[in-house]
Amino acid sequence: MINSIKKYSKTFLFKVLVGIIILPFLFWGMGDVFSGGSQNVVAKIDSEKVSTRDFVNYLNVLNLNEQERKDLPKTDLINRILSDYIGKKVLIQELENLNVILEDRSLKEIIINDKTFFKDNKFSRTEYEKFLIKSRITAPQFEANIVEQEKRKQFLSSLAGGIVIPEILAEKEFRKENQTKTIKYIDLEKYHTKKKPSQESIRELYQRNKNVFITELKSIRYAEIKPELISGNSEYNENFFKQLDIIENNVLDGQSFEETAKNNNLNIIFIKRINAKKEDENKTKITSLSDKLFNKIYNLNDVLSSRVINIENKYYLVEIYKVEKKNKPFNDPDVQRSLNAQIGFKNKIENNNSIIKDIGMGAFDKDKFKKFASDNELEIKNYKINSLKQNEIFSEGIIKRIFLTKDGEIDLITNNTLTKSFLVLAIKTDYRDIKKGTNEYEQYEAKARLNLINMIYQTHDNNLNEKYKVELNKRTIDRVKNSF
Repeated sequence: MINSIKKYSKTFLFKVLVGIIILPFLFWGMGDVFSGGSQNVVAKIDSEKVSTRDFVNYLNVLNLNEQERKDLPKTDLINRILSDYIGKKVLIQELENLNVILEDRSLKEIIINDKTFFKDNKFSRTEYEKFLIKSRITAPQFEANIVEQEKRKQFLSSLAGGIVIPEILAEKEFRKENQTKTIKYIDLEKYHTKKKPSQESIRELYQRNKNVFITELKSIRYAEIKPELISGNSEYNENFFKQLDIIENNVLDGQSFEETAKNNNLNIIFIKRINAKKEDENKTKITSLSDKLFNKIYNLNDVLSSRVINIENKYYLVEIYKVEKKNKPFNDPDVQRSLNAQIGFKNKIENNNSIIKDIGMGAFDKDKFKKFASDNELEIKNYKINSLKQNEIFSEGIIKRIFLTKDGEIDLITNNTLTKSFLVLAIKTDYRDIKKGTNEYEQYEAKARLNLINMIYQTHDNNLNEKYKVELNKRTIDRVKNSF
């Protein structure tokens, strides 16, 4: 069911969920934890029991990959999944208590107006049923999911209805992005890279993480489904697509790759032991296979599970029939790059934390700013930022952070990946004015409204956390973890 929902998320039906929250229950804030009780209960929401079977079924349809399943006993992934699952159930319970409903005719309108199910520019019952079959979901399951999502949308929209935004909030949002800032800054790249890691520390890191440096080799097979092979005609006509539907349905019903290929006279092409870069064991690039077709096949999760896929209006029967893993050696270039990147990342975090600590304690003033540059042979540069889009040196995200720095303050500002780090001293800020009633004003009023709505949603979440008592059965959760 989850797979079909993921596929269906491209339609308008699920776009309405943008910005709609799932309750952020955290395990240290979910009420009591009990270690005894029924083995068939993972949690209780007030008096309602959350059965182990329902939760395991939910886990099974999440399409976790092999590594994620192996990691379930060792990580908090299952806790986060359970948190999300309980959050959804609490919201469903709240909707029932408030008598939020979606009428049958509204559900019908949603489905028949979705172009996913159109044929010849109108709703096709056949297309709808074909979607359900391919997605391995029943109509009641799918329609129940639509009802749940629409009710959630109605409810959360009502929380924020009729909000009037004070002018000061719109102006505040405008000033965050529209100012002229004069600064002094130090690029910390040279500071972070001056200390080179020793070969001993690199090798030690490799030994500790040897199981991470794995090459996955997949053996694949595929066959193009040509019209002349299955319909007796070289045209992609109605007869071809009827036969293609039969093949696809047989595959979905579990027919093997070999049997499907044999029954339809398909020419099977084998490629053995190929990595994610489309290289064989000798690092030779496989040129006989297009990148699009390769990526589609290689990214399949299941072994010995055939699929019919469409690439650029050609159809293929594809399958991964074997997966092998082997360790990459220490001197592999990819391993060396990864190890150096990890050590470099660790050094950046430690260096940045030390500077941030000094700033937080008030020990990093203008004089310390200059001394830091001098001691580490770093250059202090002067710069004026006139626009959020002025990115000769700084990205837009970094400029937003700089704009939040008050005059006279020093801040360490990085991008999300820590590839860029700057020590910034704000000198002078000039603000632009915004005129009420303009398109620009409406844009920032909308941003202020969105921020306020998010605050309302968060407050509502917190209230629900207090309203519903959630208890976890730790022993059963551990048992579920260890069953994977």
